[in-house]
Amino acid sequence: MRLTQRHLELILFKAYANLRSEAARTYLSFMWWIIDPILSMAVYYVVFALLFQRGTQNFVPFLLIGLITWQWFTNTINHGMTTIQGNTKLMDQVHLPKVVFPSIVIVMDAFKFSIVFLLVLLFLWVYGFEVGVAYLALPLILGVQLLLTIALTYVLAAIIPFLPDFQFLVKTALRLIFFLTGIFFDGSKIPPEYQSYFYANPMATLIEDYRNVLMYNLWPDWNALGVIFLYSAIGVYAAYRLIGRFDYVYPRVIMQ
Repeated sequence: MRLTQRHLELILFKAYANLRSEAARTYLSFMWWIIDPILSMAVYYVVFALLFQRGTQNFVPFLLIGLITWQWFTNTINHGMTTIQGNTKLMDQVHLPKVVFPSIVIVMDAFKFSIVFLLVLLFLWVYGFEVGVAYLALPLILGVQLLLTIALTYVLAAIIPFLPDFQFLVKTALRLIFFLTGIFFDGSKIPPEYQSYFYANPMATLIEDYRNVLMYNLWPDWNALGVIFLYSAIGVYAAYRLIGRFDYVYPRVIMQ
């Protein structure tokens, strides 16, 4: 079943409604979307920069860029991979393409990230990093990360209804990869014989590209960015088709 204009409008409306509902449940409303990454950064800064003296030059912006981009990636996957499995009641009431459910979460988390990212840009400018010509590459990096996130979220949302326990393995793997993605360290400091393994992680490449553009006014690695884009585009298409293939199967599998 293909997504129509009506389905796209539903995704946007449902994302908007969920964001308003989420903000209304706390006293600080949407401010928690900003406070959460700031608190996380403060904890890691104290541990790595102050206690273990592992920081680099300009460690605060270095850490902040890595942390917020990783949180966008991992939050979307964690929130989106169980959306098909978790919407059985709605499936009983109306038939919708099942890809709608992870798409709503993708839109929600992308909107939250956009607010935080704009504030990070403001922080970097106040901190002393100037806007350079390399900023022209920023929309491309953001677009590639979005495509990568969509691909992995769709793939996991497609298979979790058949393998529900797999979600726990994914969460554990994301926690492990978190410390291997270069959020706290510069990838160039890794011994040369291990760098190929490090950069096999697409998020390590993307985080480094963000830092090159925002902190050093350097262009991203176009070849690596192109490879990530290609595989992500293939992943989105394949996962979309996979979800469509089992569109009528999911309600029966989940209800078993």
